[in-house]
Amino acid sequence: MPTIPIDSVDIFRLLPFVDVLAAIVFAVSGALVASRKGMDVIGFMWLAVLTGIGGGTMRDLILDVPVFWVENPVHVSVCLVTAVVMHFIAPLVESRYTMLLWFDAFGLALVTIAGTVKALDVGSPPVVAIAMGAVTGSFGGIIRDTLGHVPSILLRHEIYVTASVLGACAYVSLSAFGAERLPAMGAGFLVTFGVRGLAIRFGWSLPAFRGSVTRGRWRTDKRDAE
Repeated sequence: MPTIPIDSVDIFRLLPFVDVLAAIVFAVSGALVASRKGMDVIGFMWLAVLTGIGGGTMRDLILDVPVFWVENPVHVSVCLVTAVVMHFIAPLVESRYTMLLWFDAFGLALVTIAGTVKALDVGSPPVVAIAMGAVTGSFGGIIRDTLGHVPSILLRHEIYVTASVLGACAYVSLSAFGAERLPAMGAGFLVTFGVRGLAIRFGWSLPAFRGSVTRGRWRTDKRDAE
């Protein structure tokens, strides 16, 4: 029986599915923040929608392409449904913060690759595509954390955006070397989710800038010199 080449799969049919799945996953993470803050159902909807579509919206605006959820409102609809469902089942989840981290890691990996692929498909250079992957992956979480009054992912030392960048780099690199698209997407997803998952599991973080310590030492050395 003849096999169908992987590259014959219409990626433009696959990406909307990835966007919808990512919107649901990020909507869950937004709803869990709303749960931890004791919000009402409208608060759940607000955070779920903004978290679910925030990264993709910023990506499309930067790339100057039609915003995905304006063309297909199903993304907003699934976020709203997810928010309502989570409003009733979130109290049943015992470890909501841990669950939030893992849902966020899964969503990060999904939208990172979707953003990178979309940027390349509209003709963006590889570096821009990698940046779009990171923007798509992180912006929804930034909105969620800001509105939920929790420390932003950009202000924490843990590995987050780095995982997104590494996953986007993996996809772009494999594509440049002629890898088929779906395996390259899978590899990029695994890199992003794997790095972020290991950071959650083992508390990995990048070295923090010690500016205040350095300035303090500089002032002490200056006084000693005087």
